[in-house]
Amino acid sequence: MNVVNVVPMMRPQDPPPPKKEPHVTVLRREVVSALAPRPDGLYVDATLGAGGHAEAILDEAPGCRLIGLDRDQRALELARARLARFGDRVTFVHARFAEVEEQLGRLGVRSVDGLVADIGVSSMQLEDPARGMSFRAEGPLDMRMDEASGETALELIERLDDDELANVIYHYGEERRSRRVARCIKQALEQGELKTTLDLRRAVVRAVGPARVGGVDPATRTFQALRVAVNGELSELEALIEAAPRVIAPGGVIAIISFHSLEDRIVKHALRGSDVWSPLTKKPVVPSEEEVEENPRARSAKLRAARRVEAEEASA
Repeated sequence: MNVVNVVPMMRPQDPPPPKKEPHVTVLRREVVSALAPRPDGLYVDATLGAGGHAEAILDEAPGCRLIGLDRDQRALELARARLARFGDRVTFVHARFAEVEEQLGRLGVRSVDGLVADIGVSSMQLEDPARGMSFRAEGPLDMRMDEASGETALELIERLDDDELANVIYHYGEERRSRRVARCIKQALEQGELKTTLDLRRAVVRAVGPARVGGVDPATRTFQALRVAVNGELSELEALIEAAPRVIAPGGVIAIISFHSLEDRIVKHALRGSDVWSPLTKKPVVPSEEEVEENPRARSAKLRAARRVEAEEASA
């Protein structure tokens, strides 16, 4: 009997899944439309992140240059890799966005033609348990955007008394039950039961219960409040807006994306209540249904943009 060696056919390998973008850029087209970058222009991305908005600006106007700031060294590393193809058209700066005027001065730049800032925490920060930004996975109570400086969320909680902590949670998280939440957090701290993000969530749930309101986890407001306080996010935003008229040339555009009402209120009042800015839209630009479907975290994003008026316009 003849024996035939049969080699079983190998199943074709599935193609590798597409590489997941570390942070999905929100309102990308809308930001480019507002800035209308020119090939000879100079622009600032004050919250560079993974480089999505910067990439869109540089692609839209070949020849333009961009200065990218970020306080997160890990984000800068990602942006350097993503934007490497643009060569010396991009300058990377490790700094807080509130320092934009100082950093531009160090670079010898007197003014720019546009500035974009995407305020708030990024997906890559939220999804990294080691950053302590989210209660979806256990991690240290850190929450710092710049891991090399400032106090952590745990250190902040340890430093504040009950009333001070309650005020932080109320003002920055708009949590109506802030005093009860603060009391439960402090009790967990005193009992040695406050070491991780999940410990913090358990303390909040003890205060307010596990029920979700409108689909929102009961710990969301407290986490937001502590993160805002740790990173000084609102004061940083106010400092950025205060400096913007001095660094954006007349005719240039400022475009700011915010994700909660506290930020949006600051931007709205600053751009509407000033003779320095001419708002480009009456209402904030929000993501399309398609964008929200692809990136649910974009749901609460609001873009406000304004043009820096000429001196003659301001005095008219």
